[in-house]
Order: sequence, then structure tokens, then C-alpha cells
Amino acid sequence: MSAAPLQKAAHRLTGHPWLVLTTVMVGTLLIGLDRTVVNLAMPKIMGDFGITVGTAAWIATAYIISNAIFVPVFGKLGDLFGNRVIYLWSFVGFIVVSMMAGFAWGFTSLVFFRVLQGLVGAAVYPTAMSLIAKSFAEPKARAQALGIWSSSFAISAVIGPLLGGYLVDNFNWRWVFFINLPIGILGLIMTLLFLPQDRPGERGTFDWFGAVLLSGAITSLVLVVDRGQDWGWLSSASMICYLGTLVFGYLVYRWETRHAHPIIDFKFFSNPIIVSVLAVSFISFGGMMGAMLLLPVFAQTFLHYTATESGYLFVPMALALPVFAPLGARLSSSFHPRYTVAFGMGLSALGLFLLMNLDPAMTFSDFVLPLVLFGAGLGLGMAPLTSAATTSVPLHEVGMSSGLLNLTRNIGGAFGIAIFSTILANATNANVLMVAQNSHILGSTPIILGEATQLIILKAQLLSYDTVFGYAAAAMLIGGIVALFLRTTTGSEEEIPPELLAEAAAGG
Repeated sequence: MSAAPLQKAAHRLTGHPWLVLTTVMVGTLLIGLDRTVVNLAMPKIMGDFGITVGTAAWIATAYIISNAIFVPVFGKLGDLFGNRVIYLWSFVGFIVVSMMAGFAWGFTSLVFFRVLQGLVGAAVYPTAMSLIAKSFAEPKARAQALGIWSSSFAISAVIGPLLGGYLVDNFNWRWVFFINLPIGILGLIMTLLFLPQDRPGERGTFDWFGAVLLSGAITSLVLVVDRGQDWGWLSSASMICYLGTLVFGYLVYRWETRHAHPIIDFKFFSNPIIVSVLAVSFISFGGMMGAMLLLPVFAQTFLHYTATESGYLFVPMALALPVFAPLGARLSSSFHPRYTVAFGMGLSALGLFLLMNLDPAMTFSDFVLPLVLFGAGLGLGMAPLTSAATTSVPLHEVGMSSGLLNLTRNIGGAFGIAIFSTILANATNANVLMVAQNSHILGSTPIILGEATQLIILKAQLLSYDTVFGYAAAAMLIGGIVALFLRTTTGSEEEIPPELLAEAAAGG
């Protein structure tokens, strides 16, 4: 008897737009955390399994490649078979695989489970984006909701180091996987209670061969971007990856343009709205991930912060993102979205510019303003960009569009990390010669020469961070200029069936 009112209440709440948003944000945070939280456990994993840094890097690389491959695949599967069912089973799979990763008995088994984690986790982003787009019929509310959801991705990248540092320092590296169980169960319960049932529609056939070809292209591209610096950008391994990217990319184009239900519809690339959104998203996420890689390295190298303490640096950014994401949605409804996005990119560029004069004497307070500006700028641009990606295509293609957007963000982030790491290494080598030529060493004993060499290298590294953040600021500024050409439309609203609009307006 007592369960009946609860069931009725849950039925009324099923499909309620803001509960749908809250539910998919839990999934987004969980998957996003898993991308970053494992990095802090690497030293402990290396010690337990007796592996080198280069070998341990495959733990992250396996996840990145698997996730990048299956994001567009699940975006298409959601369009064909329903977003709720794909989201639900991916959540179940992620919980199970996370527990298996926590019990990994060796390096090979851990890499295997990380591949599976990337696979099942890839379903969350495109299906979540599609669920939000279909739950919010009113354009302004949809833009605001998508902006809030987008900020959760960036927030997870900030919270990850904080949570990972605490778990590794106080428990065991396996807890970076076990922590997914309670969070996952919460998200699973919310999924069952609050996500609307899938509506019957055209199912079509899934393009399995296209998925294999796409996997080859993405694997080759992400692999060389992720490992190219260690291999050497002109090494034989890198060359094979370049060739694989070109060959598989060509085959994907030839096959997908002839398939009735492609995973990636190349007509999107003739849509100026989608193209401009992808370009700006690529630049902004490249800048974000590059900056988030370099700041902790600087803090631990020059400020002698612990891994957990370096994670605190990003708290101002984490607080700014969810505040300015809804503001970006409201501003884009009053002004053309291109101005909101361009202004946001400009703010982010200013934040990075202020980080050009890093100094070992800096305190936490010195990082607050630059990172607030950086986070605020990203937040302002996320809502209009994400909204444009969903409103510029018919509703039944939102999953495919969102999969393409999130693939672009993933690859942009990988490129940002690779490019900025390479610039840092090259700038350091160049600065060592410059600093050495302009230094006067008072003494010639081995001890003095040894100390002088160390000081020259440290000074060269410090100057290199100025160079990198200068390039990062310039890249974000270019992104802002590109954003001025951003086009938007609300054409997809015409594709929404009247009965679905009525349901959404009534809250499900």
C-alpha cells in the first residue's frame, strides 16, 4: 500500500526536464571523473605492478582511444534504438567494469578493463545531450540546460585531481575505481526513476562496417596525438599512425557517404553552423585541457605542491564554470550567440595571458583571478555552442550531432595536451641555450658548475611556461575570432512533433 504513492510520484516525475538534466549530470560527472582521477594513482600502480612510466601511460591511452571511438557510435545507436535504453545499460556496464578494474590482478588486465570502461562510458555524453535536447522544448531553457550540463564535463576534470589525490593518499589506488560504485548506483536509481521512456520511431540498421573503419581512423589519430611526443613525431610508429589516419579516414568518407544510416553523416560538414561549432569547440577544449595539464606540473615543480594541493588551484575555475554557463545561455537569448561565445573566449584568453608571468614566489591567491576569468569564459561559451549543435539538426539526428561534437572535444583536448607539451619541451631546450649564453658563473669548481647548470635548467623551464601560456592565450583569442562567424538557427524545433512539445511543456 505504501509503495503505491511513491510509484505514482515517480511516474509523475519521469521525464521532468530538470530532473532529466540532474540525472544525466551525475553520469557526466562520473565518466568525466574517471578520465582524470586515475592519473594521480599512476605512481602507486607502477609500484604495485613493477612497470615503467612509458608502460603505465597505456592505462590512460587505452581509455582515451576506446572512449573516442565509441562516442559517435553510441550517438548513432541512441538515435536508432532509444537514448534511455543505451544510457541505462551503459551505466550498468560502467559500474560492473569499474569494480573489475579495481580488482585487476596485473597490468594487462587493468588495461583491458580500461578499454571496457572507455567503451561503456562513451555512451553517456551523446545520449545525455540528446535526452536534454528532447526534454527541453523551449529554446531558451534548452540552451540554459545544455550549458549547465556542458559545464559538468569541465568541472569533473577539476574535481578529479582533488578526489584522486585524497583516495590515493588515504586509501589505495584501487579506490579510484571502487568510488564509482556508490556514485554509479545513485545515478542508476535516478536513471530508472527520472529518465523518460524511449518513444517508438524509425529504427533503421546500424552501420557495423562503418564503425570498424571509423575505429581505425580514430585509433590511429588519437594514438599518435597521445604518444607522438614519446615516440617522436617523425618516428616510424608515428608515420604508420599518420598513414592509418589518412587511409581509414578516406575509407570512412567513401563508405559513410553511401550508407543509408551512417554513423557520421558527412552532410553535417556542409552545415556552416556545425562546422563553426566544431571549430570553436576544438580550440576551447584544446586550450582547457592543455592549461589543466601544465598548471599542476608547474605547481608541483616550482611551488612544491602535492598532487592534492595542486588540484586546489582549479577550485576557482570549478566554481566559475557552473555560474557563468547559465549566464551564457541567458545572454545568448538577448544577443546573437556569436558575441557571447566570442566574449567568453576573449575572457579565457585574458585569463591565460595573466598566467604568462608565473613565478616560484606565487601563492594560491595569485591564481584566483586568472582561473576565474578562464572558467567564466569557458562557461559563457559552452551553452550557446552546445545549443547550436542540437538546434541545427533535426531532432532524430541530435544523437549523431552530439556524438560528433563530443568526439571533437575529446580530440581537441588530446591535441591541446600534445601541442602544449611539445611547445614546453622545445621552448625549454631553446631557453637553456639562451639562459646559458646570458649567465655569468662566478667560479669553476665542480660543485659550483653543477649548481649553476641546475639553476640554468630551472630558469629555462620557468621561461618556457610563459611561452606556452602565451601560445595558449593566442589560440583562445583566435577561437574568439572564429566564434564571430558562428551561425545559429532554431530550425530543428520545426522537426519536433507537436505531441512531444506538449509533453515537454507539461513536464512529461
